[in-house]
Amino acid sequence: MLKNFCGSPEHSVNRRAFLGSTLGTAAAMTGLNALAEPALAAELKKTQKRVILLWLAGGASQLETFDPKPGAATGGPFRAIPTDVPGTHISELMPQMAKRMKNTLVIRGLNTKIADHGGAAKIMMRGRRDEAGIRYPDLGAVMAREMARADSQVPDYVTFYTQTEGRGMAPGDPGFLGARFGPMELTTNNTPDFIRKLESVSVLDHKERADLRDLLSKQFVKGRSLGETLGSHNEAYERVRGIMASEKLFDINQEPEKVRDRYGKSQFGQQALIARRLVEAGVPFVRVGRAWWDSHGQNFETHAEMVPELDHVMTTLIDDLKERGLSNDVMIVTLAEFGRTPTINASLGRDHFASAWSMTMTGGKAKGGAVWGKSDPKGATIVDQEVNASSLFATIYSALGINPHKNYYLGSRPVPLVNPGTEVIEDVIA
Repeated sequence: MLKNFCGSPEHSVNRRAFLGSTLGTAAAMTGLNALAEPALAAELKKTQKRVILLWLAGGASQLETFDPKPGAATGGPFRAIPTDVPGTHISELMPQMAKRMKNTLVIRGLNTKIADHGGAAKIMMRGRRDEAGIRYPDLGAVMAREMARADSQVPDYVTFYTQTEGRGMAPGDPGFLGARFGPMELTTNNTPDFIRKLESVSVLDHKERADLRDLLSKQFVKGRSLGETLGSHNEAYERVRGIMASEKLFDINQEPEKVRDRYGKSQFGQQALIARRLVEAGVPFVRVGRAWWDSHGQNFETHAEMVPELDHVMTTLIDDLKERGLSNDVMIVTLAEFGRTPTINASLGRDHFASAWSMTMTGGKAKGGAVWGKSDPKGATIVDQEVNASSLFATIYSALGINPHKNYYLGSRPVPLVNPGTEVIEDVIA
């Protein structure tokens, strides 16, 4: 936006005028109002893909969700039920999703190899491991980089993780893309902390403080080799006013009561509704973390409680986005760091398992009704169409219209978006 400002007095005047007008607009607007212009909304629908990631923190069981094994000695007590896709069955704990599988792609062939929470969460947010000297961006940062609009007045990347279990294991990370594409992380409530201007700070004071910060940062960067890093922070600061004005996007009371009732009163449901409001307003990526699925003990009681909630939230999002004409432009991804073992331990729990587990994609160019990958009758190994983390991410990018084989650059060094040689699963892209 303003990163090419040359420092001349004439441009400085124009910049101050711009900031003043932006602040005036921001003081009176909301993120939704900023996108209320029909032409802009239509353009967004045509050109911008967005993602809502339902992050099942701790590792939901594929056996109690999308790859049940009824009749197996360790299959558990829940039945498999038919879906609206002939031949495809899922757990009886998801009766509403069973009616909507024609809209959803299931990948049952995940073998991602890493089964500790921290390492697995990192690779399942990035699709690859960091290397010496390179910290890779996660999916949210890539979406912010690829799909954010330069003139956007809303955040580019928002993550909800308001439970405490496992929160530090899966933070959002822009990696080498820099702070400009880092997440707005909500960990204490559903509204960003400190988004409001203090009453003791006037509009003029707020603008002048921003001008002073900008002046000092430009003086600091002269003659130093930190230009790119500081430039990323400067871009993030330059968007603060618009983001401050998007506060109402996080307020579900702006929605009709029947819509709030539809999503339900659970924290997961309310955050999913906020996620819908955010992507509808143009936010490229929202992650809604639901913890804690780490069922080493009482696996079946845990999933009997949590899977129906997931069933409700997923189906409500699918229906709501479809009714709003956003199904092709917003992808719902359900993903965890790994699945659960097909064996049952002495505490009647399932342990960490990364060798044969499942995830789903709904919307975008993901082929609804398709099932990719097959595990053996016990769910212990993949017997057909195995998928690793890199291939999964290449497929997600491709289904969102992003070329997974493109390069980013660290200075003059090309850095591929996915691991070299990674193949897209073309058969699951519509």
